[in-house]
Amino acid sequence: QKRFSGEMVEPVGNQYVVARPPLLIYWCSSCCMIKLFSFSCSSQKAKKTALSLFPIVSWLPTYRLKDWILSDIVSGISTGLVAVLQGLAFALLVNVPPFYGLYAAFFPVIIYFFFGTSRHISVGPFPVLSLMVGEAVLRVVPDDALSNNSTLTNSSLIDQKRVLVAGSVTVLAGIFQLLLGVLQVGFIVIYLSQSLISGFTTAAAIHVVVSQLKFIFHFFFTQITDTNIADLVTSLIILVIVFVFKEINERYKTKLPAPIPIELIVTVIAAALSYSFNFKEKFSVDIVGNLESGFQAPHTPDINVFQSSVGDAFSIAIVGFAVAFSVAKVYSIKHDYPINANQELIAFGISNIFGGSFRGFAASTSLSRSGVQESTGGKTQIAGFLSAVIVMIVILAIGHLLEPLQKVPIFVCSCFSHSLAVCTRSQPGIG
Repeated sequence: QKRFSGEMVEPVGNQYVVARPPLLIYWCSSCCMIKLFSFSCSSQKAKKTALSLFPIVSWLPTYRLKDWILSDIVSGISTGLVAVLQGLAFALLVNVPPFYGLYAAFFPVIIYFFFGTSRHISVGPFPVLSLMVGEAVLRVVPDDALSNNSTLTNSSLIDQKRVLVAGSVTVLAGIFQLLLGVLQVGFIVIYLSQSLISGFTTAAAIHVVVSQLKFIFHFFFTQITDTNIADLVTSLIILVIVFVFKEINERYKTKLPAPIPIELIVTVIAAALSYSFNFKEKFSVDIVGNLESGFQAPHTPDINVFQSSVGDAFSIAIVGFAVAFSVAKVYSIKHDYPINANQELIAFGISNIFGGSFRGFAASTSLSRSGVQESTGGKTQIAGFLSAVIVMIVILAIGHLLEPLQKVPIFVCSCFSHSLAVCTRSQPGIG
C-alpha cells in the first residue's frame, strides 16, 4: 500500500485503485451551509422584490393617521368629483358612451394604489390619450360600419364594437408598458427634457381645445347652420365662468383654503337646469342619457384589434408613461420622496390591462386633476383611493342624477379646465 496526499492506493493486479476518505459528513455540512446561505439570500431578495413591486408596503405602515387622514379625505372627495366629470367628458373623445369613462376613472386608480410610486398624481383618463384611442376606434369601427338595420340597432352595435376596440387597444398598450417595465427600460425618461414635455403638453392642450369645436359647431363649418343654439350658448357661458374662476383660484391661491371647485358647481347647476326646464325636449340637446348602474362583466380583448393597432397601442403606452412620469417627477421633487421609472411602467401597465379588460380606456394622469389632488392637501395615494370610492358610488348609486346633463357643457367644462391647467402658469414645471 502506498499513501499519496492522504489517499490510500492499493494494488489490484497490475492496476492501482485509489480509495478516497469518506466525504459524506463534509458534503452534508457544506450543503446545509449553502442551503442556509441561499435561503437567507432568497428571503432578503424576496423582501426587496416585494418592496419594489408593491411600494405601498413601504409607505403605508408609516402613514401618519392623525396628521394626514383629514387632508387625504378632503382631497379624495374633491378629486373624485372632478374624476367623475372628466371620465364622462373624455369618453366622448374615445367615441364611446359616457358611462364607460367612469370605469376608466375607477379601475386604474385602484391598481395604481398598490403598484405606483408617486403619492400625488391622480390616475385616470387623460384627454390626449383619449384622442389617440378615439382615432384607433374610428379607424376600426367607422360611423358607417353597419347598415341595413334600424338606427337604434346600428347605434347600439357600433357602441359595443367601439367599447371592445377601445378596451383591446388599452390592454395592448398596458402589455407594452408592463414589458418595458420588466425589461427595465425606464431609463428613457432621462431623454424627456423640460422643453420637450412642456411643448408636448401645450400642443396637446391646444389639440384638445380644437377638438371641442366639433361638439360646439359640429366641427365642420359647412354644418355650422346645424349647430344647436342651446348647446352653443351654454358652452360659451361655461367657458367664460370657468376661465374667470380659474383666474381667481390662481390669483388668490395663497388666501383660499382650497381652490373653488368651479367644475363641480357648473355641472350641478347645468344638470339642475337641464332637468327642470327639460332641455332635451325643448331644445333637442344631446344629453348624457342612461348611466347603467353597477359594473359590467370583463370582456376578452380582440386579437384582430391587437394586430391592426400595434402602432397605436405602442404610441399610447409611451405618451401615457411620459406624461405621467413627468408630472410625478415634479411632485416627488416638491415633496422630497423618490419615484421609480421602471415601477411606474409596471404600475401603469397593470392598470391599463385591468382597465381595458373591464371596458375602460387608456389611463395616465390628468394635469388638472393631479393639481386638485395635491392643492387640496393630498398627502398619499389614500386620497387617490378615496377618489375611486367616489367614482364607485356614482357608478353604483347616484349616476342617474347626471343623466339630464348636456354632453357639450360637461365636455367643454372638463377639457377647458384641463387646457387651462397646462397653458397657464398653474402648470407645474418639469425639472
